[in-house]
Amino acid sequence: MKKILIIEDDKILNKGVSFALKKEGYDILSAYSKAEGKQMILNEKIDFLLIDINLPDGNGLELCKEVRDKAGFPIVFFTANDTEEDMVKGFETGCDDYIAKPFSVELLRHKINAILKRSNMVNRNVFEYKALKIDFDRMLVAVAEKEINLTATEYKLLELLAKNKGKVVTKEILLEKLWDNSGNFVDENTLSVNIRRLRKKIETDSKNPQYIVTVFGIGYTFGE
Repeated sequence: MKKILIIEDDKILNKGVSFALKKEGYDILSAYSKAEGKQMILNEKIDFLLIDINLPDGNGLELCKEVRDKAGFPIVFFTANDTEEDMVKGFETGCDDYIAKPFSVELLRHKINAILKRSNMVNRNVFEYKALKIDFDRMLVAVAEKEINLTATEYKLLELLAKNKGKVVTKEILLEKLWDNSGNFVDENTLSVNIRRLRKKIETDSKNPQYIVTVFGIGYTFGE
């Protein structure tokens, strides 16, 4: 579930947009000032930022500048300041788009969906399935936004299965890929042990796995 942070001091507008986007299946956080919003950005895993330019304790453009280098998420301004100069300033600070007040929630929804789709296409090294997320570039694994610590062998197992989602990966292929640094071959018993440990770490119910599924007599497949 994508988490959207709305920074808007107009409480009625903030709550209205929050309600509409929650109905679309998004997880919503609301802030009503620059300081409150910045704190949430630092402490939460944000996927998308909606921010007003004029805030009671500062400027949305300033906040965008402050977090842009650290933030990998898309940023959209909604504001009454829709002059060309204001729009140029917004894009110069690193925003992804603009929506001028008053706006329809339907238009906002389409903008968010389109930007998230483009963002996901660019960030191809992040794999998501149900509550599981794998960042292949940083070798990070999370379930329901909680980071999971895996051994090198467990990670290699998960990576191989996830990258072959929809295919049956035989035990022979898994064994072939799991040579350790000493050149010792991983036998079938060790493979089974690592599968079992990996399931305990990422599955809600390791006896009824939804990620690593056994194909009896052959090997494993990822997902349904």
